[in-house]
Amino acid sequence: MDPIRRNILATGVAAAATAAAPHVFAQQAAQGVGAFKFYEKGNVRIRYQEVGTGFPLLATPGGGLNSRISNWPNAVINVMEHFKNDFRVITMDQRNATDGESTGPIPVDNPWDAFADDQLGLMDHLGIRQFAFFGNCIGGSYGLKLMERAPDRVVSGVLSQPIGHRPEDPEVMIKSNGMAWAKEFRERRPDVSMETIEKYMHSLYRVRPDFVYSVSREFVKNCQTPMLVLPDDTPAHAYQVAIDVASLAPNADISVYPWKDPPELKARTINRARNFLKAHLPQTAAR
Repeated sequence: MDPIRRNILATGVAAAATAAAPHVFAQQAAQGVGAFKFYEKGNVRIRYQEVGTGFPLLATPGGGLNSRISNWPNAVINVMEHFKNDFRVITMDQRNATDGESTGPIPVDNPWDAFADDQLGLMDHLGIRQFAFFGNCIGGSYGLKLMERAPDRVVSGVLSQPIGHRPEDPEVMIKSNGMAWAKEFRERRPDVSMETIEKYMHSLYRVRPDFVYSVSREFVKNCQTPMLVLPDDTPAHAYQVAIDVASLAPNADISVYPWKDPPELKARTINRARNFLKAHLPQTAAR
C-alpha cells in the first residue's frame, strides 16, 4: 500500500481547495431547514438535520468520504428541497467527512458496517423504525449495506449515481476522493497514523474489489427491497455497476440514461423517484 502513502502525501493545494465549504448559516438558508442537531453514541458524534413531515426518508449526500450536509445544494437532486413536501427528510454528515461535524474512530476492519451503525443509530435516536432511503454517489453503497443489515427497516431505496468498481481502474475511488480526504483528515487528526488510514482505504475498496464494495453480488441477487437506480457514467460512478445492480435485484427498476439533461427530463426523473418512494410505503403510512 506504499503508493497510497506517496499519493496522499503528495496531494496538496488541490485538496485544500476542494475542502472549502459554505458557512453554516448559508447552508441552512439555502436548504430551508432548521438548526443542526447532534446524536451521540459512545465516541461517535453525528450531526444531522431534518426538513418536512411525513414518512421518514433517510437521505445520504454524495461526495465519497466527504459525504456531508452542505453538499445537497449542489447535488444533481437536492433531496432536501425536492422531497420536503412529501417526506420527513433526515440527512447527516457521515463520520469524519471533511468540513462536516460528525466524528468518530477510523474503523479499519469494517468501515461499511460502521457507516451503517451510524445511520441506524440515528434512526434509533429519532425513534424511527421503518424508513425509505435516498443515497447519492457513495450513498448507493450505504443504502445496499442498510438493506443487508436491516431488511425489515428499509422499505425502499433510490440509488442515484451509485459508485462502483472499475476493473480497468481498480484504484479509482482512492484516486478520485480518498487521497484528498486522507490528507485533510491527517491535518485535523495527526494522532491517526498513515498506517491506520491505509488499512481503512484497503477495507473500503480492496477487500471486496468488485461491484459496489459494501455488499456482494449474491446479496443483491437475493435482496427483496424495492429500489430505483439512477445511473451515471463518470470515473467514480460506474455505469456498468448501476446496470448490474438493477439487473440482479429482483425488485429493482432503473431510469433512462442519461437523465440529467434536458431540464424537463431531469424533472420527470425527480418525479419518478418521488413517486417510486411513495408507491412503496407501508400500507399504514400510505393511507
